[in-house]
Amino acid sequence: MVGEFLAGVGLLGRGIGMYARSPRLVVLGIIPALISGLVFLAAFATLIYFVSDLAELATWFADDWSEGLRDAVQFLAAIGILGLGGLIGVLTFTAVTLLIGDPFYEKISEMIEERFGGVPGEVEVPWWRSLRRSLWDSIRLIALSLAIGIPLFFLGLLPLVGQTVVPVIGALVGGWFLALELVGVPFFRRGLRLPDRRRILAAHRPVALGFGVSVFVCFLIPLGAVLVMPAAVAGGTLLARKVLGLPVDVPAPTAQPAKDLRPR
Repeated sequence: MVGEFLAGVGLLGRGIGMYARSPRLVVLGIIPALISGLVFLAAFATLIYFVSDLAELATWFADDWSEGLRDAVQFLAAIGILGLGGLIGVLTFTAVTLLIGDPFYEKISEMIEERFGGVPGEVEVPWWRSLRRSLWDSIRLIALSLAIGIPLFFLGLLPLVGQTVVPVIGALVGGWFLALELVGVPFFRRGLRLPDRRRILAAHRPVALGFGVSVFVCFLIPLGAVLVMPAAVAGGTLLARKVLGLPVDVPAPTAQPAKDLRPR
């Protein structure tokens, strides 16, 4: 399981390498990621500005407590709110960026597939249907992430556990949803939908988590989501091929028979 987890991490590394070595992929990937990055950076800065007020609202039950204890509870609530905001931001950033940059990321994924032999039995889908699919699947994933993220917020208020165990659980949960989101394009290209993604990735959970958690950690770095998102799409395409049993190694060139240089 550890080896498969590390193999998933390696898929992101390969995606970063393939993206960085291709100027065309860089141009395709930077525009939608930059737009989403600016929007989410402004949203998180707003959350930081109002976090003390939100912490007071969330800890209304502690208004009559002693000042020191009330401040401690409000501090834990503020940390929990920022943690929840970060988790939801990472997950929704992926969904929103894929939605904004759907044609760009479709092309990145397609170019990666072509390097490894293409897509057998590819399903041709009109762009408007692809956009509708992306919107609907993104809404479903955001709803699921909120359903899990809110309980994690309340667990984050617990002393010690909330600052140690819960962040690890958050990274695993966030990584799983990121993996589901980032294989969406290559799966849909094969006529597979969100339930198919869940089923197939569940059968390869360690490698999917390795990839998703590494993307999640990169997204937590300032501007990391903007820089890594296109490479994550490339890595997600490699992950999709791997779990579907398709080659993820560049095919060796066909050997040409040596010419007979002997005099006739």
